[in-house]
Amino acid sequence: MSNRAPNEARVIPLRPAARPGAVPAAPPRRGPTPAEPLWRDLIGDVLRRERLAQERTLKDVAEAARISMPYLSEVERGRKEASSEVLAAAARALGLGLGDLLSLAQGELVRITSRTTGHLGRGTGRTTSSHDGLCLVA
Repeated sequence: MSNRAPNEARVIPLRPAARPGAVPAAPPRRGPTPAEPLWRDLIGDVLRRERLAQERTLKDVAEAARISMPYLSEVERGRKEASSEVLAAAARALGLGLGDLLSLAQGELVRITSRTTGHLGRGTGRTTSSHDGLCLVA
């Protein structure tokens, strides 16, 4: 029989205890990695750019898309992760298809990441497809 109390938990360490006097290993040093933009920021930038290019107001596009104006504003500023239905409605209100919106956002992603990494594509020095490096699954 065990000499533990019946409701006492047994703790099993995940890694062995350090030896007394041992110096802990330093984590591997990595150089600064540029943060990749968030998808919601890219989508929002594209929506705002398209809306402004058409000289339309936020209210006009929100009404055409049947989205609340404050919500569309939040999407444009990258503060909300919009559903595919909301994105499709906003794209349609701007005369775009959902595929057009995603393609424009993907192009923006390639442009931004190629500027921060110094190359385009996957080590080839150039992109061979407008869809290189992006795969979306619904």
